[in-house]
Amino acid sequence: MTTLNAPLPLGNGAPLPNRIAKAAMEELLAAPGQLPGDELLTLYRRWAAGGAGLLITGHVMIDGRAVAQPGDVVLEQDTPLEPFQRWAAAGKSAGGQIWMQINHPGRVIPKDLAGTTWAPSSVPIDAGGFSSMYPTPRPMTAQEIDETVERFAVTAQRAQQAGFDGVEIHAAHGYLLSQFLSPLVNRRDDRWGGSLHNRARLLLDVMGAVRERVGTGFAVGVKLNSADFQRGGFDTDDARDVIKMLADVGADLVELSGGSIESLATAGFPADGRTLAREAYFLELAERLVATSPLPLLLTGGIRRRAVAQQVIDSGVAMAGLATALAIDPTLPGQWLAGGDAQARPPRTRFRNKTLAAAAVQAVTSRQLARLGAGKPSKTPYSPAVALLLERLVRARCRRAYLKWHTAA
Repeated sequence: MTTLNAPLPLGNGAPLPNRIAKAAMEELLAAPGQLPGDELLTLYRRWAAGGAGLLITGHVMIDGRAVAQPGDVVLEQDTPLEPFQRWAAAGKSAGGQIWMQINHPGRVIPKDLAGTTWAPSSVPIDAGGFSSMYPTPRPMTAQEIDETVERFAVTAQRAQQAGFDGVEIHAAHGYLLSQFLSPLVNRRDDRWGGSLHNRARLLLDVMGAVRERVGTGFAVGVKLNSADFQRGGFDTDDARDVIKMLADVGADLVELSGGSIESLATAGFPADGRTLAREAYFLELAERLVATSPLPLLLTGGIRRRAVAQQVIDSGVAMAGLATALAIDPTLPGQWLAGGDAQARPPRTRFRNKTLAAAAVQAVTSRQLARLGAGKPSKTPYSPAVALLLERLVRARCRRAYLKWHTAA
């Protein structure tokens, strides 16, 4: 039986020290200039000390014109590297690895950020009463697609130069690369639309360009939906085929998640009506992918107990990813690796609206990350309603700073 303590060899030759990963969470802690600052460094030192073999950062934007939230970090060709070098050092300070998740949000850009809102096709977001927060995107031109591939490669190379051990290309949760994969959003009739191979072309081109730029000794993973949880959307059979395609272009690891802003599967609210377990949301789908996957898989979604993490490994999945649980208690991995059974109680809300409930849980998590980044004790400090209010105030401040930086740039 493989234990949580077992190292995980990867194709790039740099084994991970154990089978627990800190999965990406949107920290919303960018310092002025959309750079990593002291709060992020403190946060990642705490997570490094917590014992996870791999830390994956919250998504870093490849294009400063297009951010999902105003508190997101941006890494482009001319971005100063020194803050990122300190971030990488903080993440590696206890002997584990740190990978930078790199992303373009595509159509998931709020109207008030005045961003470049691209998508494969002009399909607006359908998020119920929250749909009006997002503009209708315009279809990307071939030139813009090529530019985006280059931006992913540049950001990956700069992450490597800063000392990160790898990058994770974000192709899940309804962001740009996931939008191209989805037949519901991608309605193109050119070489980027139609068949699954065409819809996967942008992701494969990004993966190939990144691998060419960083070489073989640098880890490159991909975050992929096990399913979109929308009828007619990207499904598990599609994921199985895309994983095989990714192996052919040099990926080292695939992280499985699910859902999007239109189907909140990561919060336990899939739009297709499927009932998800309270923990390891996507394990059933992952078990269907393990048997045919040529790459090691990392499963994220709701894991908060050691027994469940071990169940994930016993299923044949290579790594168990923790997210919200590590916002509540960053010491969990070390306790589990030592045989302890500590668990994190997730934030709860009584809001009946699914989108509002998910936003409230995210707000509590974000406030907890800010608390950890400030060096304060790890406890959930706010009720969901208070956290939502505070999050709006913090976001307004971050928005002013982002728009000032964006206008100056």
